[in-house]
Amino acid sequence: MKLSFMLPLLVGVILLAPNLASAQATPRLTSVEPSTGKAGDILNVTGENLEKSVMTELYLTDGKNDIKVEITEQSAKALKFKIPGDVKPGRYALMVLTAGNDSKLIEQPVKVTVE
Repeated sequence: MKLSFMLPLLVGVILLAPNLASAQATPRLTSVEPSTGKAGDILNVTGENLEKSVMTELYLTDGKNDIKVEITEQSAKALKFKIPGDVKPGRYALMVLTAGNDSKLIEQPVKVTVE
């Protein structure tokens, strides 16, 4: 009798397991140093879940224009990026592109001022 009660539960766990395994952490940026730079400067970003398997690209965004930046170093808790030569002066948020089949652009609360 106990087995008949447990069987549907066990089947549910087995069916959900692949979805849980493919669930991925969300990248989160917490700071950028320095917070001001000019074209060609390399800035340091800290955060969580920043490895290439979770986050594939980084952008500067002003809400209308998204400018892809070159990531020069990348690990789970930090990355470095270069401010592109063609970016206009202004204040930008950092935005990440997540990895995987269901990739998403996620604007972060971290801001950079380009001179």
